[in-house]
Amino acid sequence: MDTIASLFSFITTPVSWVIVQFHTVYGKIFGPDTGWAWGLSIVSLVILIRICLIPLFVKQIKATRAMQTLQPEMKKIQERYKNDKQRQSEEMMKLYKETGTNPLSSCLPILAQSPFFFALYHVLNGIASGDTIGVINQSLLQSAQKAHIIGAPLAAKFTDGAAKVESLGASLTDVRVVTAIMIVMMSASQFFTQRQLMTKNVDTTVKTPFMQQQKMLMYIFPVMFAVFGINFPVGVLVYWLTTNVWTMGQQMYVIRNNPTPGSKAQGAYLERLYTHVTHAGKIGNRGQKAIIKAIVAKGRERNEAERKFINGLNKAGFAAQADGTVVRGETQDVVQNEDGTSTTAANPRRQQPKRQSKSQRQSGSAKAAGEGTTSLSKSDEPEDAEPEDTKTSGAARKAPPKPAGGGRSKAQSGQRKGGPQRPKSPSKK
Repeated sequence: MDTIASLFSFITTPVSWVIVQFHTVYGKIFGPDTGWAWGLSIVSLVILIRICLIPLFVKQIKATRAMQTLQPEMKKIQERYKNDKQRQSEEMMKLYKETGTNPLSSCLPILAQSPFFFALYHVLNGIASGDTIGVINQSLLQSAQKAHIIGAPLAAKFTDGAAKVESLGASLTDVRVVTAIMIVMMSASQFFTQRQLMTKNVDTTVKTPFMQQQKMLMYIFPVMFAVFGINFPVGVLVYWLTTNVWTMGQQMYVIRNNPTPGSKAQGAYLERLYTHVTHAGKIGNRGQKAIIKAIVAKGRERNEAERKFINGLNKAGFAAQADGTVVRGETQDVVQNEDGTSTTAANPRRQQPKRQSKSQRQSGSAKAAGEGTTSLSKSDEPEDAEPEDTKTSGAARKAPPKPAGGGRSKAQSGQRKGGPQRPKSPSKK
């Protein structure tokens, strides 16, 4: 163990130095030999490492989404060259190069964190075995061996025997109960982190082998943590539990504020964004502007949640602009251009005509029919034309012709001319 520690002293020395600096601060508050001082020193080390890894975490998110986007193309290549593995690999590498995607980018945070985990493991193992590593001298070694976290020594393991645990000043039951609880919490946090990634932040419109792989990892990783956790010292369990909780919270924040397009998280995010815009009348921050800008640029390729968001803004009297801003105006209709982009056009609401009663409709239709007949008869007769029968007397012209058979005219028989017929009433007996 000493040989391995000496080979990796370039990383164990900085890690031990950081722990000692944090222990100096917390030791003045809680006491140098307490579990609070050493435990919080490990937690602070985790937080410091994860803050430094935030740029790699952002790169991991972009790489994961890029891989999700490429899954349909990768599946086509696999089916096309399923009998030629070499050509398949060449086409895969060509696809990665053309799109600027690196499959290893999704593993960057884990790979970058591994040296720190390795160094901390050897530092705590050295404390358990009574060996000084890095800047931890003999006095700090004795202080760390006295530190207990909820009754379990910092360097104790689940697999340690009763004699070794007693030499560290603790009971075997306390050590196993504490380590078992921490292992369960560590595995559960890993499972929840992977599950929220699969259920909320995956594009549900694309079914690819990548989703099946992620689903398998959701169950494999917690089992691996449980198996390896029984051989980790309590200090390493504190480190790993803290980094899992940090990852879970960090991922929850990213899913809520920058979800994957086509996922359930995007639908929930756009609903919240729609509520904010309709109440405030404007966009709050740059992240929201970037998301709206990307949605507007998609044009016809928007998914269902994005179309619902744009149409909702239009109905509420807002228009999403190409620069990601939202302006207030009249009700808008989205017009799709030939190039796939979309523009908005004003669509003022039409006034609906008032409802009329039955008698008003009947009188109106009768009046329209009468006016139509009059205008037609007038238009058919030339203005300057003389009557055909100029020799007929005026009295003869004014008298209407009598109906044949000496019967009454239709107007006299109770029927109205030019309008709807009145139903006959039943005769009285």
